[in-house]
Amino acid sequence: MAAERRRAPRAAIAFFCTVLQVCFGTVYAWSFFQTMLVRQAGWTFTQGSLAFCIAIASVGMAAAWAGQLLPRVGPRRLALAGSTLFASGYVIASFALRLDSILLFYLGYGVVGGVGIGMGYVTPVATAAKWFPDRKGLVTGIVVMGFGIGALLLSKGLAPLLVLRTEGDLAQVFLWLGIVFACILIPSSLVLDDPPAAQAAAWKKPGSVGKYLRTSQFVIIWIVFFFNIAAGISVISFQSELLQEVWGLADPGIEPVVLAEYGATLIAASSVCNGLGRILWAWLSDRIGRVAVFRVLLASQMVVFGVLMTESNPWVFSALVCYVLLCFGGGFATMPSFILDVYGPRIMSKVYGAILTAWAAAGICGPLYVGYLKDSYPDRAVMYCFLIGILMLGAGYLFSYLLDDDRVRLGRPTVKQTLDRYGIPAPERS
Repeated sequence: MAAERRRAPRAAIAFFCTVLQVCFGTVYAWSFFQTMLVRQAGWTFTQGSLAFCIAIASVGMAAAWAGQLLPRVGPRRLALAGSTLFASGYVIASFALRLDSILLFYLGYGVVGGVGIGMGYVTPVATAAKWFPDRKGLVTGIVVMGFGIGALLLSKGLAPLLVLRTEGDLAQVFLWLGIVFACILIPSSLVLDDPPAAQAAAWKKPGSVGKYLRTSQFVIIWIVFFFNIAAGISVISFQSELLQEVWGLADPGIEPVVLAEYGATLIAASSVCNGLGRILWAWLSDRIGRVAVFRVLLASQMVVFGVLMTESNPWVFSALVCYVLLCFGGGFATMPSFILDVYGPRIMSKVYGAILTAWAAAGICGPLYVGYLKDSYPDRAVMYCFLIGILMLGAGYLFSYLLDDDRVRLGRPTVKQTLDRYGIPAPERS
């Protein structure tokens, strides 16, 4: 009887998957709070970047675990648990700011909130891919687009409004963010469900993925993914502060409040690019192949990072940062479909979760080295940051030539065969 219960239409499930991703993606607006914490709480840039690093590392590690758990517990319960932890992380961070305890902040925002994001992140992506196997590149791109534009929601909507209403009291801001996200995420989680065939497969003995994770193919995919994320996330974690420095050099008389507004605007604009990039590159990967897309992402960013090393025009600097975020989002949009193509639907969530440990590693590496450079070499940090980014992108580009996705692009089944495989009825023709 459970298999016959009424389910929401797959379009509705895709919508609520996207809503979940929008809320979880607000973590990428960290640089909005970073500057405020440095100026108001007396944190160093390294201390601020460590909070973001812990959060992203927790996201990646929790996503790896959630990918193994998803086939057994189902998307609804896993998303519900992740949503609860994510909202709780903001509440704990609020108390930490009130108590002036940076360690408690790391625990709340970084560990609890990060684990919540990781549990929630993998669930909508895998669920949407199962419901739309006929358009998995485009649909997973739309869903993860939500994660990309989450920073826009926070940096130009919720956060400035709450800062204004609380008169800059960050403890209250974080408390209200936890409440708002709980009210959105928990109801949305209750809609998630697997298609009938996926539910039936969940009762079968799960296959082991250990042999796949030990292959050279998996290792190379992980490395390429890591380098693309590490380069992009180093920019994300400090984009507001970096722009304020560039703009301050271009116009030394500009007020700090105006600089902060410019930084928030860049976060918003780049988050839109992050979101749009997830649709654009996912759509393109359906046509030219997943590996080809990764090569374009890595190679073009090397050129952009080279220009950013010496760029002093704040408008050009902002446009180039937006392109980096366009490519950053593209990597996340392309990877789910790549994993589904190579490893198949039955173990997709497990392998994809394991791949997301690259996100955890990059989340530690990228922001920390930028924070260290800003504290140690404030006059040359921008140049050093982008130079290291070029080296990482170059390494990822070279490793991409060890991948081959010809077997993915050739011999593709028909749409009807794919829909039948997943137990999804074909749409009726008018």
